[in-house]
This record gives sequence, C-alpha cells and structure tokens, in this order.
Amino acid sequence: MTQDELTDGVRIAQLLSSEITGGKGRLRALDVTDADPDVEPTTDGAFAYTVRAADVEVESVRDDDAIAEVYVQPDRARVEFVVAPELAADVAQVEDLRVRPKATKPPRTLVFVENGAQVKWILPVFEAVLDELRRHE
Repeated sequence: MTQDELTDGVRIAQLLSSEITGGKGRLRALDVTDADPDVEPTTDGAFAYTVRAADVEVESVRDDDAIAEVYVQPDRARVEFVVAPELAADVAQVEDLRVRPKATKPPRTLVFVENGAQVKWILPVFEAVLDELRRHE
C-alpha cells in the first residue's frame, strides 16, 4: 500500500484552518478570518487567511488581534507569526519545522508547513504563542 503525502499548499492551509477552528483545547481561543476562498498559490506565497486570538488581548503594532497570517505556495503553506516571533521560532524548531526570520519592522517568524502531517506539528507553536499572550494580559 502506498501512502500519498499531502503537499498541496492550498490543501495544507485548509487543513490547518480546520484544526484551528475545530475548537479543541487551548486552540479554542483562535479564529480564522479574512479568508480568501479562491486563493491561488504563488511562488512567493498568496495570502490565504489571518489567525486571530478571540479571547486574548494582543498588543501589536498592527492594532488588531492578529497573531499570524497564512500564505499558500504551490507545495506548502507558510505561517507568518506577527506576535512573539522569537518564541514561535523556538517552538517550531523543537517541533522540527523549517523556520526563517523575516527582517521586517516589527520582525516576523516564518514557519513552513510542507505536508499535511506537519499541520499537527505547528499547533504547539500556536499554543505557546497564546500562552505567552495570556501571561502578559
């Protein structure tokens, strides 16, 4: 029996969205907004949706409650953490995800989700960022 690995960026982002909005555990505080249902992947990454914290006060330069943005590329999804970027990078590395800092002001951390299995690996990153935000409320 051959196992197919999910490596389509749009499908990976959809799976991540389902996990976030599934309302389990600490992720219940997250919501997916601004979703583009017709997003087409691009090499640089096309915006798919924003992940927001529903019950946590988020202090950011953006003046909103966004904690991450999700972009789709043909073969993966990219999550850009806009709050707690250093923590997100540390936890993502522990989870064996590919991580890259983004030199913007404010800085961001890019976490690459390259297959369907890695969707589960990034969930602890979201949990850690939420925990950090709650500590500073």
